[in-house]
Amino acid sequence: MKTFRNPETIHSPLAAYAHQVEISGAQRWLLLSGQVGMQPDGVLPDDPAAQFEAALDNVHQNLQAAGMEMQDIVKLTLFLVEPIDPGRRGEILSARLPGHRPCMTLLYVAALANPRIKVEIEAMACADAL
Repeated sequence: MKTFRNPETIHSPLAAYAHQVEISGAQRWLLLSGQVGMQPDGVLPDDPAAQFEAALDNVHQNLQAAGMEMQDIVKLTLFLVEPIDPGRRGEILSARLPGHRPCMTLLYVAALANPRIKVEIEAMACADAL
């Protein structure tokens, strides 16, 4: 069972995420390597927002391959080389995680593995045991 919480004794989350998630019971975990914004055909868009969308799509495809869904994500770590408008970033997240607020960390980094890559997303997911 996953219980998402925002303790009343600390500030509210700064965006659409939870401060913590408690996992209890029989669960299976999926840990994803960093997913970049490359599309299935190998195209890497120049626009960081388009890369963000593609990276989230890659997270989703990985989850589906393991019999999980986006609602099973308990932690996302976003690595961005350059800013994506916060409103646009929020829209993209809301479209792919409707009503779901996992734990989340956003980091701005100097570079990723390839100079053309502007976005990388790590994810951890948890679902009931099969």
